Amino acid sequence: MTNPVISATGLWTPPHSISNAELVASYNAWADIWNRENEAEIKSGLMDPKTHSSVEFIEKASGIKSRFVIDKAGVIDPDIMAPRIPERPNEQISVLAEMAVLAARDAMQAAGRKPEEIGAVICAASNMQRAYPAMAIEVQQALGIEGFAFDMNVACSSATFGIQTAADFVRAGHAKSVLMVNPEICSGHLNFTDRDSHFIFGDVATAVLIENEAMAPAAHWKILGTKLKTQFSNNIRNNFGFLNRAAPDGVGAPDKLFLQEGRKVFREVVPMVAEMIGEHMGELGLTPEGLRRMWLHQANANMNRLISAKVLGREAAEDDSPTVLDTYANTSSAGSIIAFHKHSGDFKPGERGLICSFGAGYSAGTVFVERTG
Repeated sequence: MTNPVISATGLWTPPHSISNAELVASYNAWADIWNRENEAEIKSGLMDPKTHSSVEFIEKASGIKSRFVIDKAGVIDPDIMAPRIPERPNEQISVLAEMAVLAARDAMQAAGRKPEEIGAVICAASNMQRAYPAMAIEVQQALGIEGFAFDMNVACSSATFGIQTAADFVRAGHAKSVLMVNPEICSGHLNFTDRDSHFIFGDVATAVLIENEAMAPAAHWKILGTKLKTQFSNNIRNNFGFLNRAAPDGVGAPDKLFLQEGRKVFREVVPMVAEMIGEHMGELGLTPEGLRRMWLHQANANMNRLISAKVLGREAAEDDSPTVLDTYANTSSAGSIIAFHKHSGDFKPGERGLICSFGAGYSAGTVFVERTG
């Protein structure tokens, strides 16, 4: 059987970053405006006033300190409170495809891979710019890759689901090299006027090359095993799609943006993911002591701390489970890939780690890897 491996990863980061202080200032200014405009209803008891956010609240709730975004000006403008990304003509490459191409080129350069050597492209992400044509096909065309391409969406677990899908294609001989990209403009579906979640997301693009071991560079990552799990839950939801229209004011109704029952998610996902990791380790004959590092989904620092502790049987150090959440925020499918991309260069041959995702669906994915070369 052909052995699939991870040859390289790529990352593209937007040039604009918003600190918690900047985000809080814009939200509080918006809240003050809203309270003034609805002063009569508030005084009569028909409405509750909007309370201020704070840097301390955000960091305690999430561990996030800043985030990269495609458009900073619109997000921090109290009169807009949303990214404003100009539409492009159909003849021009779309925004998400452009992001994906930049991350892909980074991965291809790292692996020394030419477009003609790649046989398939998977665009695995939460936030697709359109229903069709597939984003992946546009990325394929922009890079000059032959073969086939398609999109897949499993929310925050899209990348791990994409890695298993690509690995299966390699094993079956459908492609020797598969490019899997994760472009995410999460700021587009975030309600920046919701105090409980206005700080959660950021924008980014990542890429992973999954290939036949025979063509991979000497230093690569063996895929020891992959495991996927889904379980329906309404606790993380976004109802916006081509069957739904924005509100008349163009801002969008609240239920068309990101919605989350945060406490329920925390309570239900942490044990589910920890148990899944433990079961998969057992199936592969691995032990917590033999795990050099975990690159977990970057959604919430407290969730990652608890999951790591349950898996390792002790409190995890930063080296055990590194975070990029503080500077990137939650980037959905790309989060665990960013952590892997930035915090895997110190691995020695034979050392093993885990790429793990979890999120809306619920969905979860585990990819155990071993460094070679």
